[in-house]
Amino acid sequence: MDATQLAEKLQISPMAVRLHLYTLQAERLVTYEAEPRPVGRPAKLWRLTQAADRLFPEGYAELAQNLLGSITAVFGKAGLDRLIAIRTRDQIAAYLQRMSGQASLAKRLRTLAAIRTEEGYMADVRQQAAGEFLLVENHCPICAAAVTCTGLCAGEREVFQAVLGKGISVTRTEHIVAGARRCAYRVSAAPRTPAAGRPRPRPSDPGG
Repeated sequence: MDATQLAEKLQISPMAVRLHLYTLQAERLVTYEAEPRPVGRPAKLWRLTQAADRLFPEGYAELAQNLLGSITAVFGKAGLDRLIAIRTRDQIAAYLQRMSGQASLAKRLRTLAAIRTEEGYMADVRQQAAGEFLLVENHCPICAAAVTCTGLCAGEREVFQAVLGKGISVTRTEHIVAGARRCAYRVSAAPRTPAAGRPRPRPSDPGG
């Protein structure tokens, strides 16, 4: 529909409709195609994008739960765990490809948040004190499946740990499945530990 048609449906002015449409376009939830008209400028015919699908009722949750139950019934828990392990491996490979050439933790986190947002998690990164970051996911598109299969959430942390690199600590601090409003992870460079076999000096030691 064009803005005028939408305005008639919503019973507001075309200008108000256009303001809403431009906001939704900035969020990549709608797009338009120009259609030539006999008189005047081409009309903008607006439609929803694929990214907007998550805002509408869908049957994926029930399907996912049923499939997880069927997999467990046929292949047992070991079969389900293997399936999750394969999914985790594939996610890590795909994420690492997107992060190629990004050395700093901040850049990798921003890319990770962008990937997760594309997948429907509405993620963002917040700088904390002392070089720490908070990775926040404000939505969980697989929540129903995660309640049925907790291994999916365990795999999520494993993915983050793998793609952010060695020496990075990833700790979940909030969890939607546990009743929190969001999922949140505290991310920082892991503290260094003393070298193995080299005890710390005591105050009484001559070199202490």
